[in-house]
Amino acid sequence: MSSSPFRSTRAMVLASMGIVVNIVLGTIVSTLQIPLLFLDTMGTILVAAVLGPLAGAMTGGLTNIIQGAITNPRTIPFALVNIVIGVIVGLVVRRFRFDLKTAVITGLVLAVVAPLIGTPISVLMFGGLTGGGTDIMVAWLLASGQRIFTAAFIPRVTGNLVDKVASCVLVALMLKYVPRDLFTTRAVDHD
Repeated sequence: MSSSPFRSTRAMVLASMGIVVNIVLGTIVSTLQIPLLFLDTMGTILVAAVLGPLAGAMTGGLTNIIQGAITNPRTIPFALVNIVIGVIVGLVVRRFRFDLKTAVITGLVLAVVAPLIGTPISVLMFGGLTGGGTDIMVAWLLASGQRIFTAAFIPRVTGNLVDKVASCVLVALMLKYVPRDLFTTRAVDHD
């Protein structure tokens, strides 16, 4: 068995498409300023569900590095968030079928874990403000007397509750259209 998470050219193409999906959907949602939605980890979640935690982590990390290089360097430090998302989803799918129930539960876990990692990065590197849609709420919470971590964390959890659950559910619905021979996980029943 190869140590690479990419057993075939098709698997490498899927991971590359995951990076493109993350960047394109994230950019569209950001441009449209859709509240409580980011969709910038949907490709990571898909790749992790199909190819496992290492491929998901690599897809997530590379997304932030590539996006940071071409559009916004502020996204690079948040690669850790995207890497952890890939690992968590990949590990969940190794153990459970990624049906709607599992997708919702996984989305809820990610909705807490992602801000727990991203908030300290945001606070330490950018004073809690990252140029995103949550900055207005962060500024309001700061003005109301909240501590910086709390002011930066609450809007992130709120947005992630919608975004991560929606992303996981959308991926769970998409999995039945992924060719069976690509799966290295038990994301769907193959019978």
